[in-house]
Amino acid sequence: MTMLRGNGAARRAFEAAATGGTLHHAWLFAGPQGIGKGSFAREAAADLLACASGDLGLERTKSLIEAGSHPDFRVLERLPKDGKPDGDLARSITISQVRGLQPLFATTPSLGSRRVVLIDAVDDLERAGANALLKNLEEPPAGTIFLLISHAPGRLLPTIRSRCRLLRFNPLDHDDMLAALEQLLPESSAQERDALAKAGAGSPGRALRFAGLELDRLDAALASIAQHGDRDNVERVKLMRALSLKAAQPRYEAFLDRVPTFVAEQAPYRSGTALKVALDAYDEVRRIAASARGLSLDPGGTVFELAGVVARLAR
Repeated sequence: MTMLRGNGAARRAFEAAATGGTLHHAWLFAGPQGIGKGSFAREAAADLLACASGDLGLERTKSLIEAGSHPDFRVLERLPKDGKPDGDLARSITISQVRGLQPLFATTPSLGSRRVVLIDAVDDLERAGANALLKNLEEPPAGTIFLLISHAPGRLLPTIRSRCRLLRFNPLDHDDMLAALEQLLPESSAQERDALAKAGAGSPGRALRFAGLELDRLDAALASIAQHGDRDNVERVKLMRALSLKAAQPRYEAFLDRVPTFVAEQAPYRSGTALKVALDAYDEVRRIAASARGLSLDPGGTVFELAGVVARLAR
């Protein structure tokens, strides 16, 4: 299988089952969002279908999957509202989408001995759709493998979980995050990738949301404030002016996400009173960031207030 970053144990467990004749008919890939579960599931689907087809080959199988034309592969996911490709996604995967699989199950696989159904994410199934899926999991169609992606497996029907073999995926460590981002963002600087890796908190998908927002500069400003205290407010005013413009809204959103993580990263290097200051600061910046979103607080004032809390970390 294609080597993805991190979660080697989960990848090896699936590969062993796939090559050892013990492949369960339903798999639940569970873990935080954005850590590569969906990417791994698509790679796994391509491998399974290529092995089952004999002469088709992996590259041809991947090409068919990417083109949406592989007859033995289906993906269930939230669809755009009103059928508009660029529109907002529907709130859930509907029962009609699940029922739409039935004609597929009524026939044998077309290109080999196996078909794969990928649901990304099974958490998005409406209740009726979950019940319809359960019937397929209880009486799986011949040759069908279900790959279910879940960001919150505890919310699924217990009967669905019990029909699946569980593979847990964990957040990536810093080195794997850097390697993944180097592959995903080859033109970015080492400083930017390091800042993105920290902001991603083990999730490359989360980190990519911040790409191009000069997160490394925000980190440098926070580090300076935390080290020197910014007694004359120069750094805080610079941040406030840079992030309060309407055009800076994406960077402002990134700043709200980054500050609590930045403060939390300071705690392991502290003890005694300094540790208490960091922990109290963490609680406060989380509260401020949450209020800023929920109450639509003024961005400039919010940035200045958050940076002021960071300044308390100076020793």
